[in-house]
Amino acid sequence: MKKIFKHDEFNNILLNLSKEYDIYAPVTLAFKGNFSDTDLVKYEKITKLEEINLKDKSYYSAKEILLPIRQTLFYFNESEFKKPEGRTKKVLILLRSCDLHAIDRVDNIYLNNKFADEYYSDVKKMVKFAVIGCSGKGWETCFCTSMGTNKTDKYNIGLTFKNGEIYTDIKDEELEEFFNEGENKEFEMEFVTENIEKVTIPENIELDDIINDELWRDYDRCIKCGRCNFVCPTCTCFTTQDIFNRDNSKTGERRRVWASCHVDGFTTMAGGHEFRQKSGDRMRFKVMHKISDYKKRFGTHMCIGCGRCDDACPEYISYINCINKLSKKLGDNNE
Repeated sequence: MKKIFKHDEFNNILLNLSKEYDIYAPVTLAFKGNFSDTDLVKYEKITKLEEINLKDKSYYSAKEILLPIRQTLFYFNESEFKKPEGRTKKVLILLRSCDLHAIDRVDNIYLNNKFADEYYSDVKKMVKFAVIGCSGKGWETCFCTSMGTNKTDKYNIGLTFKNGEIYTDIKDEELEEFFNEGENKEFEMEFVTENIEKVTIPENIELDDIINDELWRDYDRCIKCGRCNFVCPTCTCFTTQDIFNRDNSKTGERRRVWASCHVDGFTTMAGGHEFRQKSGDRMRFKVMHKISDYKKRFGTHMCIGCGRCDDACPEYISYINCINKLSKKLGDNNE
């Protein structure tokens, strides 16, 4: 069902939807950015169009709605443990095509691995997705067309904003009742067809061919802050923490918290031994996971080409340039 709505008409739809759904979309948080005078764009609850930032790329992806930065797994005392109550209200997330592809990558890790993660599974069952169409060439560091994530039709609602009107493609029968009004109109979703940045992914990479390459030494300047991992929509690693109550050390809660392969301690073993101590080696580990290891297991590249890692790095390390240099090097070796 395809329809077109005026601004006020769509705001009424959002208001009605918010009675049954928590609606999340990219929102501008004033003066919450890296510096005191900069803003932060991230996913927050909204109830009207004016709250949505349709102009800027969100610093974080929608992943944290399904996979919180900090999540309580259970509460415990001396004799028992108890899971916290999960979401009781359904969720609708407005996101871009690349970020919806990223959700598929996270699904593979948390649902299609050796066993399904019950916490992620419980949340995923509550979530529907509305894809916001993209026009032009995307943002400066986007390379979604190179990764094949610039388009999708696997959404519950498709949204295209143009000429002050909202074009909607409703594919979910459960949501159709909210879109009874409006004018029927055929249209095609707008998606990016070309980016400024282009990335060539080398095929059939063997770790033995590149593990000791001098290329990785270029990245020893990494300060191991982990920001590239935390803004990435497909990074899925976490660590666990037991938090004990101050008044009774025999009670508390267990949490899982996002972790980073770039940060010290990620691979620390008993006795203090740690793999990949050099920053460049950690960069190699991440890169191989994003463009090789994951694909061998699930059939698609893990990276979706959002470019957030390039945006976030305080050392101006470019993942885009790294991939292209690696591809050129492997191409030269094969000549």
